[in-house]
Amino acid sequence: MSSTPAQLPYDQPGPLRPPPLLRRLQASGPIHAIRTAVGDPGWQVTGYEEVRALLDDDRLGRAHPEPERASRTGESELFGGPLGGFDTEQADHRRMRSLLQPHFSPKRMRALRGRVETLTTRLLDELAAAGPPADLHAALALPLPVAVICELLGVPYEERDRFRGWTQDAADITDRARSAHGLGALFAYGQRLVARKRAAGDPDADVISRLAATDGVSDDEAAAMGMFLLFAGHETTVTAIGCGVLWLLATPGQWQALVADPSRIDAAVEEILRAPGLGGGGVPRYARTDLEIAGVQIRAGDLVLLDTGAANHDADVFTDPDRFDLHRPAVPHLTFGHGARYCVGAPLARIELQVVFSQLAARFPTLELARPVEELTFDTRTLTGGLTALPVTW
Repeated sequence: MSSTPAQLPYDQPGPLRPPPLLRRLQASGPIHAIRTAVGDPGWQVTGYEEVRALLDDDRLGRAHPEPERASRTGESELFGGPLGGFDTEQADHRRMRSLLQPHFSPKRMRALRGRVETLTTRLLDELAAAGPPADLHAALALPLPVAVICELLGVPYEERDRFRGWTQDAADITDRARSAHGLGALFAYGQRLVARKRAAGDPDADVISRLAATDGVSDDEAAAMGMFLLFAGHETTVTAIGCGVLWLLATPGQWQALVADPSRIDAAVEEILRAPGLGGGGVPRYARTDLEIAGVQIRAGDLVLLDTGAANHDADVFTDPDRFDLHRPAVPHLTFGHGARYCVGAPLARIELQVVFSQLAARFPTLELARPVEELTFDTRTLTGGLTALPVTW
């Protein structure tokens, strides 16, 4: 571990190339002193085994006993600083998971697969009819996850431009006022939706209706959970589809490998989930007590970034970790977390990615990038990042 804190964000030579400093730090040990993008002190954990264990360690949490004094990672109201009550966060988290888990059960997700397939087919029909070249971000990566989460939650698809704007505002990591405004507007929208669901009188129509009809769940709580799902349920999948296509097309032989062998779809999806997150940030946690991580003393209240992206590229666990490889031996990645905080939406994300890449490879076997990788632009203002456009041809 270096005695001089490393400054985030790290310089990255290209969108598909990792920050050299991060890889040097990883090679020197699993935990590093850092300063965040806003200059606050903290720790970054980059080792696979350490990150995996700490993701399920109750000695770390999202809350802080003195939130106004806590280190921040950025200006986002969602993830830039502490969240929740320090004394109640663990009970609150268990309650939230118990309320959300039934709506993402394997049975419900299997029932949704057919609808995902229909929506994907429709979008690819439109893509084929329009002909090349095309922006795959606008034609597929963005509209599909939005349509799926709208149907699941019961959010009108025709209102997508409004709530998409609010979710992007809320995810802004550079402007706290914009982020706070987006979060407030999104919550107010959720309140109006819950009121409409109650007036409609069908308590089993969709996830938000079922949440609102659950004993002990207030309208505000149903609105907050519904909007959390709306945000998390489409933003990350939009990014995964776009970056997955980019990595498949930009890495020699990988798109052809999937086209030639459709049975590789599950392996392709896991590599799409693992590889693009090269690391350099991390899931924010705060130490609830003094603890030791890999021989380093962490004090109560310290910011600890669990860098799942770096962990997914730990050379001790993944051979040639920075190569995108559909034939990689299966090792569980940490993209969805681990343990008690494992992402409840993981089954839905996997279904969407399996359907999208199965259909895309079958229908567009000659797909290729229409512009060099170096000319593509990414959204650096928002939490999830991702491509702003993905020009392709076939």
